Amino acid sequence: MTATLKTYWNGLGAADRYVAWIALALAALGAVAVYSATAFLAGGAGTTDYLARHVVRIGVALGAMALFSVIDYRFLARISKPLLIGALGLLVAVKLVGVARGGAQRWIELAGVGFQPSELARGALLLYVATLLVRKQGYIKSFGRAFTPVFFWVFATIALIGMDDLSTAFIVLMAVMLMCFVARVSVLQLGGLAAAGLAGAFLLLCFSPNRAARMEAYTGMNLFPGTETEKALGERAEGYQAKQAKIAIARGGLLGVGPGKGVQRDFLPAPYNDFIFAIVAEEYGLLGAGVLLVLFGAFLFRGLMRIARHAPDPLGLVLATGLTVTVALYGFVNAGVACGLLPVTGLPMPMVSYGGTAMLSNGIMLGILLNISRHAAG
Repeated sequence: MTATLKTYWNGLGAADRYVAWIALALAALGAVAVYSATAFLAGGAGTTDYLARHVVRIGVALGAMALFSVIDYRFLARISKPLLIGALGLLVAVKLVGVARGGAQRWIELAGVGFQPSELARGALLLYVATLLVRKQGYIKSFGRAFTPVFFWVFATIALIGMDDLSTAFIVLMAVMLMCFVARVSVLQLGGLAAAGLAGAFLLLCFSPNRAARMEAYTGMNLFPGTETEKALGERAEGYQAKQAKIAIARGGLLGVGPGKGVQRDFLPAPYNDFIFAIVAEEYGLLGAGVLLVLFGAFLFRGLMRIARHAPDPLGLVLATGLTVTVALYGFVNAGVACGLLPVTGLPMPMVSYGGTAMLSNGIMLGILLNISRHAAG
């Protein structure tokens, strides 16, 4: 056993150092931003407590990244189905015994520790979908033998996630569709998947007044029955968050007001999480916000053009594509919400925002991506 592990270790190549450094840079910038954003939580006195918790979570995420960077992604693919089934079980448990926070029932608490199964489910789904797509390459254009099995697992997972976290469901669906495209799934079948996703999103919006109000606040129009005009379009309604984020960005200008000198953290809901980009833009200006966007852009380029493109097998190609797009989209959507380009969502910025399960999940996904890079050719 020891000899086998030693042989495996010696056979590993070097992980992609650019992706590793990007992850470290995002974590460092996030720690500084969270320190500023959490000052209002305890009047400034308990800020170091929040920072300490955040740093510990960063450490756990980076530890997970290092661990999964040496675990063969092909081994994870072999156990991906039970992992996904377990994640689906946790998603069902959320609906039965979950804890509601901020108007959404997304958490399960065990021994006083809360975690979000949706964060674990997204990684498990990407892993199993990649496995299925590669396994069915011989008849990938077949609707019954290839597309239907993939669609079943995608629909089940995204439906359970989307009941309380529509934005995460949307990001995962986008990543899955790109994985299917890379795996040569029929464009017509992909169109059907997109149509099913849009129909499901519309139904979820219709049956969720809070989500509908957010969409109406974004468009400035009454689009759904059952929503209150004042709640959607009023001065302190859903659009309030986006308005405060825009003020933060405007105050920051080119170079920002300076570290710790931002004031919009007192008005923004969850400035340390959903609106962390606005805090960075206010205190470090467009220059600091631009650095974040450049890092995510570099990560997207490196993940797709280096790791996925030079993956040693089709599984590595498809999986690296899904992982890269998921992490990058989270970052860009978080920034887009703060700038008012997208409707308000609850998506954190990977490795930057304050969080527990999301931070760990991102660390695991980055670790798997790094493991693929260890086996990359060229």
